[in-house]
Amino acid sequence: MKVLLAKSAGFCYGVKRAVELAAKTGEETGGCWMLGDLIHNSHVVEDLARQGVRKTEDSAALAAGDTVVIRSHGELKSVLDDLEARGVRCVNATCPNVIRIQRLVAQAEAEGRRPVIIGEPLHPEVMGVASWCRQPLVFDGPEAVEAWLDGDEKSREIPVTVVAQTTCIRKLFETSWKIIKKQCTNVKIFDTICNATHERQSEAAEIAGKADVMVVVGDRKSANTKHLTEICLRRCPRVVQIERADELSPDFFNGCTVAGLTAGASTPAGIIKEVYATMSEEIKAAEGKEESFEELLNQSFKTLNNGDRVTGIVTAITPTEVQVDVGAKQAAYIKLSELSDDPNVKAEDIIHVGDQIETYVVRVNDVEGYAELSKKRLDAAKVWENIEQAVEEKTVLEGTVTEENKGGIVVSVKGVRVFVPASQSGQPRGADLSAMVKQKVQLRITEVNRARRRVVGSIRSVTEEARKAAQAEVWANIEVGKHYTGTVKSMTSYGVFVDIGGVDGMVHISELSWSRIKTPAEVCKVGDTMDVYVISFDPEKKKISLGVKDHSIDPWQVFMDKYQVGDVASVRIVKLMTFGAFAEVVPGVDGLIHISQIADRRIDKPEDVLSEGQIVDAKITAIDEEKQKISLSIRALLTPAADEAEEEEAPVEE
Repeated sequence: MKVLLAKSAGFCYGVKRAVELAAKTGEETGGCWMLGDLIHNSHVVEDLARQGVRKTEDSAALAAGDTVVIRSHGELKSVLDDLEARGVRCVNATCPNVIRIQRLVAQAEAEGRRPVIIGEPLHPEVMGVASWCRQPLVFDGPEAVEAWLDGDEKSREIPVTVVAQTTCIRKLFETSWKIIKKQCTNVKIFDTICNATHERQSEAAEIAGKADVMVVVGDRKSANTKHLTEICLRRCPRVVQIERADELSPDFFNGCTVAGLTAGASTPAGIIKEVYATMSEEIKAAEGKEESFEELLNQSFKTLNNGDRVTGIVTAITPTEVQVDVGAKQAAYIKLSELSDDPNVKAEDIIHVGDQIETYVVRVNDVEGYAELSKKRLDAAKVWENIEQAVEEKTVLEGTVTEENKGGIVVSVKGVRVFVPASQSGQPRGADLSAMVKQKVQLRITEVNRARRRVVGSIRSVTEEARKAAQAEVWANIEVGKHYTGTVKSMTSYGVFVDIGGVDGMVHISELSWSRIKTPAEVCKVGDTMDVYVISFDPEKKKISLGVKDHSIDPWQVFMDKYQVGDVASVRIVKLMTFGAFAEVVPGVDGLIHISQIADRRIDKPEDVLSEGQIVDAKITAIDEEKQKISLSIRALLTPAADEAEEEEAPVEE
């Protein structure tokens, strides 16, 4: 009979850490407590008891000065708070992956989001995680998720953050979060299934598909062992879950040529070895050598080579390095200088114990048993790959202008220097490019030479494309009377050009104001925001005529509502003629001050007394409503009596 042993069988990192921490604490204290089963394996719990780590299910029985080891599944937050308040020393052996989930649900609630946990509601890990927030939603699978969504229509509008029990079956989790993502409007999803769990489940499924019988070793209270059994049952006709070798029956292997063996994360290597020996006394390799259980376990370790990309779990953060479990024989670590490009960043600000991290292998030292890793170099390599991909896909990237360079500017895109020639900067020829420094810009990469570390980009191609799209949008929807908020782009003596979204329209000087003006500069300047409306447009000639004056207002009616004959108005001189002066009474309505009514003496010409733009008081002496004409007099306010007498004697001019 051939036995296929799963390379990932046995203690995962979190379980191994918890057992070692408990044994060490028991030795240091001369005896301590564990609150509940440290891990779901009765044999390990019994062995720890023999080492002085006793079990209690009642946290209230612990007194000040006692030391208690918190199990790998985690504990209720209320219990931890109570123990701390009562002076009980807690040694936290909670799996770093579980701690991460606790942190995620607490953060979700702080952000006003509803935590959703996919897992077994009564499992210690799930109960512990749920205690780190006030209103968690716990579902054991897609059916429960659908029942929740169907039960209340408003549930789809709640912002939710979805996490999974570390030992959750991946298919069950994926099915659940896909339902939530499809039906809910505001969802954040975190794949918190332990990487080791996923590898163990995938490998178990693969072996089960090749085996006639499958043996799963682990405590019956272990969730991950139970899930392994469920997965194997889908691929293999005969599956048995046992805790020890003495539970095996020879009859189980009748007619079997290939048997598979896997074990849960809390199963010690000694028990796996015992089961393996019972299933097959001799397993020979192709060379005919006996292959020991230890050798098989060693095969499960990765082989590291310089330049490899590897993914691992952060196990510790020290003042000088970050320790990472990459599933290799060597102890792997990242120097803080190789963690980030930012020399001022702190490790704990960007990474935490239990986080999964992808790194680059810098150096492997098999003699001393360690491997140096670098996240910074991997990030840099990824950036270059993204830059090269951006050229092929013509992706628009964002960066910050860092300096003006000879012939152009330099833009930093994710730490890569991109040179943008002046002609591709999107600025007019001869413009001051230094004004762009520190601005965020969008650009396309046009050329990459990774060997020479040369990257060339174009801002102009992005802005031109955006402008063309905006122009098409304007011409597709333009209509007479439509209002726009535009920007004054340029000015002439006869009007101004206004950008209404990629297209320039012209506002004639007569449309800029009801008041009489000589130049557009009197009412606006380049860069001003202006509310305009379409008077007319010609799509073929690409011309648009715009207006600013509100034609719903009748200036003459405004005048008539405000003034009548005999009233005195403060008027502005707008034009001087040989026969008198025109003055603005209200915007859009002018009156005539005849030369004879400008002063209380005879004058040769109006400019002897008045100047354009001058503000004077004048009396309204006549209103012709039909012709909308107004007569004004300054003289009438100076010497009224003499003026009336002279008017009686003065001949009427034709």
